[in-house]
Amino acid sequence: MRGQLRRSGQAIVYLAVGLATAAPALLGFYLVPLLLLLGVLFVALPWFPMLMRPVQMLADVERRRASRYLGREIAAPEAPPSTGSAVEDGVRLMRHPATWRTLAWLLIHGILGLMTGLLAVLLAPSAIYSLTLPLWWRSVAEGSVSAFVPLHTWEQALTLPFLQAAMYGAIVVWAFPPMARGQARVAELLLSPPRRRVDLQARVEELTETRSGALEAHGAELRRIERDLHDGTQAQLVAVALRLGLADRRFEADPAASRELFLAARDGVEEALMQLRTVIRGIYPPILSDRGLGGAVRALAGAQPIPVRLDVPAAGLRAPAAVEAAAYFVVAEALTNVAKHAGAASAEVSVQRLGPLLRVRVADDGKGGADEIKGSGLAGIRRRVAALDGETRIDSPDGRGTTLEVDLPCGS
Repeated sequence: MRGQLRRSGQAIVYLAVGLATAAPALLGFYLVPLLLLLGVLFVALPWFPMLMRPVQMLADVERRRASRYLGREIAAPEAPPSTGSAVEDGVRLMRHPATWRTLAWLLIHGILGLMTGLLAVLLAPSAIYSLTLPLWWRSVAEGSVSAFVPLHTWEQALTLPFLQAAMYGAIVVWAFPPMARGQARVAELLLSPPRRRVDLQARVEELTETRSGALEAHGAELRRIERDLHDGTQAQLVAVALRLGLADRRFEADPAASRELFLAARDGVEEALMQLRTVIRGIYPPILSDRGLGGAVRALAGAQPIPVRLDVPAAGLRAPAAVEAAAYFVVAEALTNVAKHAGAASAEVSVQRLGPLLRVRVADDGKGGADEIKGSGLAGIRRRVAALDGETRIDSPDGRGTTLEVDLPCGS
């Protein structure tokens, strides 16, 4: 009950303060049609943006009030770009959807906001009037009214005023909060950009973030390849070149030692080729081309030190190459994490095609508590998945294992 009373008090304040915008809104609504008529006649059209400025300022005030009451930010619609020409700016403003939405708000808020605001302001004095009526009704002219019924007897005076006060209390407690919320929702609906545009803006922000993640993941991948080539293959080839140079110098003086250097150089070339194959597998595993995603996942599961249960279709599990590569690396990284960090006795891998999505799920019965911040590879998985506009979900309660679920869009 205390929460209801608090909400009622907030609603009374919101509705009463709304008079400060409702009265100008109603006045503005009656003035704007005249301005529009003059604008159509090309008399006031150059002045239309300037005349709409107070209306927009009033809408800004109401937008902030509604934001505070609803507890969420209400974005302001984008203003039409200015061209420098007063007539063109007036035409552009008149054609802008936000202008007509603001004018509709002027009418609705001017009428309903004025009524509800006056009700909120006058209800408290009316309640006091009703509660004190039994004290003085006999001292005024006959016919004083309580609960819309004239008072003629003490029985009426001791019942009807309190019934009226109870009615006022019910309005305050149960009607004012929905009225205030409705007024705020009308402001949110009419004074914010259309929902489609808001969703589009959110989508643009999401794509900007995922693009940043994709570039970061791409940069990290290039650095890894460069590091592998520099520290592994390049160093091995340098050693091969040195051995071949020494063998060439010793060939005539010590053929046996030269032969040993040639053999060591051959082993170095084979090791360098092996390292190159490892780097190539890191870019796009050849097993995906040879055996498909299902076969590649089975090979990963078979190479693990713990039992891995599989739920992978025997055939027909195909997706675009980039999606298959991402799914393969998700499974590989997740199983590596299980083997290194989870302390699990078993794991489970599921790869399923669900309409336009490829869902990858890796679960274990380990100690849980996986944290992306601690460098467990989960952040890299999330970036790689986000680069393909996918979604990553991680559930890892302490002592109850870790479940990684990834959805990758792959068309219909």
